[in-house]
Amino acid sequence: MRVSGNRVAGVLIVLAAAAVSQADVQTVVEHNGREAPSGDFKFENVPAPSRTDAATNAKITIANGRRDRNGGDVGVLRDGRGSGGQDEPGANFFFAPGTKGGRLLLDLGEITEVQKVNSYSWHSSTRGPQVYELFAADGKADGFEVEPKAEKDPVTCGWKRIAKVDTRPKEGVGGGQYGVSISDSDGTLGKFRYLLFDVSRTEDRDPFGNTFYSEIDVVDGKEHEAKTPLAPEPRREMVTAGNGKYEITIDTTETPDLSDWARDELAPLVKEWYPKLVEMMPSEGYEAPKQFAIVFSANMQGVASTGGTRVKCAANWMRQNLKGEAKGAIVHEMVHVVQQYNRARRSGRNTTRTPGWVVEGIADYVRWFLYEPESHGAEITGRRVASARYDASYRVSANFINWVSNTYDKELLKQLNTAAREARYSEDLWKEWTGRNLEELGAEWKEALAK
Repeated sequence: MRVSGNRVAGVLIVLAAAAVSQADVQTVVEHNGREAPSGDFKFENVPAPSRTDAATNAKITIANGRRDRNGGDVGVLRDGRGSGGQDEPGANFFFAPGTKGGRLLLDLGEITEVQKVNSYSWHSSTRGPQVYELFAADGKADGFEVEPKAEKDPVTCGWKRIAKVDTRPKEGVGGGQYGVSISDSDGTLGKFRYLLFDVSRTEDRDPFGNTFYSEIDVVDGKEHEAKTPLAPEPRREMVTAGNGKYEITIDTTETPDLSDWARDELAPLVKEWYPKLVEMMPSEGYEAPKQFAIVFSANMQGVASTGGTRVKCAANWMRQNLKGEAKGAIVHEMVHVVQQYNRARRSGRNTTRTPGWVVEGIADYVRWFLYEPESHGAEITGRRVASARYDASYRVSANFINWVSNTYDKELLKQLNTAAREARYSEDLWKEWTGRNLEELGAEWKEALAK
């Protein structure tokens, strides 16, 4: 194993005397640690995902199990794109939460001399490693079953067991990129039409142990042109910030018309402001994500949303606001990347939930009062004063937070953020910080607005 900076590259070659006609099946595993260097799969011995392999036109179906609807369909496993980041559900296939995995059937359409089978995955935590058994068949054996039931050993119905894959580390959660290449010392695994992947979850401590599979390639020594159009070539702008500490992927694959704006306008903003946001919202023992992705979606409705370390932007809205609110909206979403308020609540300790108006109010406070105060986008004037409530969320709550900060406690942002991140938020904290309870603060704020 070689360790170099934030990149961890591990190579493991397992020689297994498989119960098939081949000599020695070789399984090569390579691992780039959680801080993988870019949006591509780059290994020393496992090739990058291919767009011209034998699986390009294969039919992939779920033989057993259910897919997670938050992820991509099985088609993402043969599109050659891989994944642009460690938390891109839509670019990966994974089985439904709480399930033990399932089986994937790959039909090449005809008997093919298979030289290698490669698989790729990427996630920041336990959904990174790969655990599966690979079976293969030509479909001609007596009693062959193309989709054996989940409880049935495929070997008993015309399948050959090729290899067992388990890339889980002995210690730690095993986050990062994984590349697996299965081959044979004879140069060919055999002549097959069908491949069956019996996939297992990596852990059962929580419902989220199913691997994020990005790609499956089948190598037969030939180049195959896709019969149906594949997904477009990835368009990703890689941004490093904080003297190389942070890496942000800006993905405009679905919206190439926004690529120039993303490179010229958004990338400098992200480079400057993500480290600032991290510095604004610290808490003891916490380290903000070192990697996240901003993805522009052609079909998304609304404005933008953030899940974990993935910011998703609605391209139609962004196009209409490139010279207006687009950048500020993305700053708001980057605040959510830094917040990560759900982590402590997952620990199982006695924790409290931070109300949504605080979460969104903080994000809009940073946006309107620290990033673009000259826009006055969160001002409350005229008739709006009478109906204003401190817990109205977004701009209104941002205005309230700004007033409390200026009037009572300049450290309010840090204190609010720490309490929320540690899942110990309580309304009582406002009185501790300011000497006033929330209702009293709300009333004073409205009086100030009226004046």
